[in-house]
Amino acid sequence: MSAPRNVAELEDQLSAPPVSLLERFASIDGDIMFLGVGGKMGPTMARMARRAADEVGAPRRIIGVSRFSSPETRRQLEADGVETIACDLLDEAAVAQLPAAANVVFMSGFKFGSADNPALTWAMNCYAPATVSRRFRDSRIAAFSTGNVYPLCPPSSGGSREDCPLDPIGEYAMTALGRERMFQYFAGEFGFPLTLLRLNYATELRYGVLVDIAVAVNAETPLPLATGYVNVVWLGDANAMTLRALALDPDAPQVINLAGEPIVSVRDVALRFGEMLGKQVHFVGAEGETALLNDGRGGYSHLGHPETDIDTMIEWTADWVGRGGERLGKPTHFEVRDGKF
Repeated sequence: MSAPRNVAELEDQLSAPPVSLLERFASIDGDIMFLGVGGKMGPTMARMARRAADEVGAPRRIIGVSRFSSPETRRQLEADGVETIACDLLDEAAVAQLPAAANVVFMSGFKFGSADNPALTWAMNCYAPATVSRRFRDSRIAAFSTGNVYPLCPPSSGGSREDCPLDPIGEYAMTALGRERMFQYFAGEFGFPLTLLRLNYATELRYGVLVDIAVAVNAETPLPLATGYVNVVWLGDANAMTLRALALDPDAPQVINLAGEPIVSVRDVALRFGEMLGKQVHFVGAEGETALLNDGRGGYSHLGHPETDIDTMIEWTADWVGRGGERLGKPTHFEVRDGKF
């Protein structure tokens, strides 16, 4: 597969349903609603669902819900056959008016800026899930969580597994665990199928850990090494893996890590970018003994294996950054170790 040359090619690639998804998509019954569709992952995931439904000949509504601070995002989704509804998930009356959907993907959340507005962080990450759970008590829900609910761990461990003790660092991570607990409580009360996806980290060519590293290398900006290791998963693969969660058997685990392999050395990736971009690489400090790492291997039997390997992601990112490709301007802050976002 060749590297995307522009945003249109990139978004087409990120929303193309792989054969492995099409084989399971027909078993997903009913409409699919994406709550928080206006974020970084939502638009391409909703388009992938629309394309998959059309390709397998399974008529259904694909609905994207967001406040839609970007009218262009809403226009593009509608042009691609995704119905859109403007809704603030903190507005209980508005949530109550949302149409029924057999399948709900919860993508909403608040992370960056959480240190400055902790009250909003708790509301978005805990109150909104409770409101959504009550409204969609008759649906299957796949909800995004984060690897931030785990403690930092040594790279030699292979990353935190789903059965590892939780120890969220900082207020954002606490609310992320609160989000999980809200969904788990209401799933127990109402009996709806629930899958919690602890994501760590999705990347594409406009955004992600690899982009952050490549941009620093390209600008010859010193790169901090305290967080010296990361997980990355291609966003198109994360989209497909999330949609497969809607076809899981009832006996599938409720919590699944969504992460790529292998664990990646920030130093090694930066040096490779330096060679590809013809830049001097500068570092600050040394690798710490621990990092925020997920072991995603336990989930591959349920969600499928990521199809895009790390070498491809690095090569595509170097090509894109080197050509001055469009960026979202939203750093991941993967280097943060104190939980203050």
